[in-house]
Amino acid sequence: MKKYFAELVGTFILVLFGVGTAVIAGDKVGIVGIAAAFGLAQVATIYAIGPISGSHVNPAVSLGAWVAGRMKFGEMIGYWIGQCAGAILAAWLLLMIAVGSTGYSLAANGLGQDGWGPGYQGGYNEPSAILFEFFATMIFVIVILGSTQKTAPAGFAGLAIGITLLAIHLFGIHITGVSVNPARSLGPAIFAGGQAVKQLWLFLVFPSLGGIAGGLFFRTRLLAAD
Repeated sequence: MKKYFAELVGTFILVLFGVGTAVIAGDKVGIVGIAAAFGLAQVATIYAIGPISGSHVNPAVSLGAWVAGRMKFGEMIGYWIGQCAGAILAAWLLLMIAVGSTGYSLAANGLGQDGWGPGYQGGYNEPSAILFEFFATMIFVIVILGSTQKTAPAGFAGLAIGITLLAIHLFGIHITGVSVNPARSLGPAIFAGGQAVKQLWLFLVFPSLGGIAGGLFFRTRLLAAD
């Protein structure tokens, strides 16, 4: 239970500071600032709860770890529950903070939800969103599993993972807002409703498939250190 609670706390931190920066200060810090918020929050969770749960804070990462043979199926389900609960709680708290501004409207400003198509960010189409979310998540999981294998340099995994998440956001914010994390997409979508809920399937399915693909590289030992 301690591992599952740690995943709840870690995902709460990631979503609150990452999505929160986009909602509260996105117009001031821009894409670089939002990307940095996600990357730095990821680093913080790794060093804070990594010794307890490994700090997956992402159902796609846990799925990749299970495929790679690094965790049991039941444990993965417990991680998913903690991660989704943490993301939902963070989105709720963010909404409670955001509505304190007279200039904020959930309908007009949203809650940092992911999406695609006309009217969203760069207006990229569904195939572009699918390709980005699949391959970005696969790369992210490869970095996580590779930097945490036994022969990797000790103590540096958190920096490698956080920097990778930052780079993914720099690349992808204008495409989908960047999910690569089903829990991150789920939390804001629940409260934003409408189009965010209609498009949520993509951010549940393709990051998960990307996580599976990343895990297979280590299951088959193609990227596992000998």
